[in-house]
Amino acid sequence: MHANARLTLHGRRLLVRRVRVDGRPISHVARELGISRHCVSRWVARHDREGDAGLWDRSSRPHRSPTRHTAAVEGRVIAARREQRCGPAGLALVTGVPARSVSRILARHGVARLAACDPITGEPIRATRASTRRYEHGAPGDLVHVDVKKLGRIPEGGGWRVHGRGPRPGATRKIGFDYVHAMVDDHSRFAYAEVLPDEKGATCAGFVQRAAAAFAAAGISRIERVITDNARNYRGCKAFAEAVTAIGARQKFIRPHCPWTNGKVERFNRTLAIEWAYRRAYASNSDRTLALGAWLEYYNLRRPHTACAGRSPISRLPPT
Repeated sequence: MHANARLTLHGRRLLVRRVRVDGRPISHVARELGISRHCVSRWVARHDREGDAGLWDRSSRPHRSPTRHTAAVEGRVIAARREQRCGPAGLALVTGVPARSVSRILARHGVARLAACDPITGEPIRATRASTRRYEHGAPGDLVHVDVKKLGRIPEGGGWRVHGRGPRPGATRKIGFDYVHAMVDDHSRFAYAEVLPDEKGATCAGFVQRAAAAFAAAGISRIERVITDNARNYRGCKAFAEAVTAIGARQKFIRPHCPWTNGKVERFNRTLAIEWAYRRAYASNSDRTLALGAWLEYYNLRRPHTACAGRSPISRLPPT
């Protein structure tokens, strides 16, 4: 039955029987079933005209949609999504179609959300879940999220994304990982990231101080709180605790096994992976590392962000 239907099919049949067979007043039946008299009258009238078939749900879709975009426009949106692999805000800039209309077009054509797609091919690979609970601190610097994302290093000449997964003559088997340290402002979504060789406490401490300096240069002059997960390089690490104190902030931790508490930086990590780390097949590890700075500038200064009403994170910071 319809998700918002007050009565099941059995309830509608019961309603009609009490009015037409038992001869009960419509007002009495409406009171017994907890619905309005108008609703009872409508179901009875539909049954009188169409019989039992009139008691089934009908589509609420309009017969005509005169303002709906043409097939050519919808095709342009789908093609842009396939090529750009970005969300409605980004597609709106590319196609000139309002972001809300882009969302409807993608849903109408059954296009999977970016979170459910492979960042390289754009093909759906996973199920999704969503939460309606959101929060946002009122001013830049009230809370910043910090995390580390581990990426496999790329051998010289390109990795398996370039050459495939088969063995390559002279290829080094194990070349280790890069560790992308990131800090994201909760209010503005302004972000800073570095590629570092490890995630030890001293490395994290140095990063948080450099990130705070980058935030200050962007207009976030003071950081009140720094939230991280409960990894040993954050919790119980003297060097990291001293670094947080040195920038004038207070250290916070997420609830155990609740990574969504650090959701702003977790979401940034996913965007970073899709739009930078795996956006194209790099010829070397240094090529990918060098591309991070340009992508961060684009992310902070020009990339539309849904949490910022379609504007870039820099738009929520005071002028410097």
